[in-house]
Amino acid sequence: MNRWTALIAATTLSLAAGAAFSQTVTREAPRDVQPGRLAITLPPDALLDGQPARLSPGARIRDTRNLLVLSASLAGQEHPVVFRRDGMGLVHEVWLLTEAEYARLGGKGPAADAESARQFQELLARVFGGRR
Repeated sequence: MNRWTALIAATTLSLAAGAAFSQTVTREAPRDVQPGRLAITLPPDALLDGQPARLSPGARIRDTRNLLVLSASLAGQEHPVVFRRDGMGLVHEVWLLTEAEYARLGGKGPAADAESARQFQELLARVFGGRR
């Protein structure tokens, strides 16, 4: 009887673990973001599309798997991103993109008119929705 109990317990655990690992992380398409190319020079200093920028205290940088990345680990590299600024104009939230995702966005941000902004949000939904 003990052997069967151990076998059933092991089978149940392996099935539960398999189901947990098969879940995928999906990211919501962020609102009011702008695409660009980010290069961290010396944290918190950075370049966004070649223009000087500064990371806010507590800035969150997320990679393509939605994991937090330290800004110092990106120093000296340039990455395609979408980002959001805080009320002081500092870069506060950054999502790293793959080159393919950045190419789909066209490297262009939302324009002033509502139609272009809607199209940009649809593109973001496709980019972030495609990661499953």
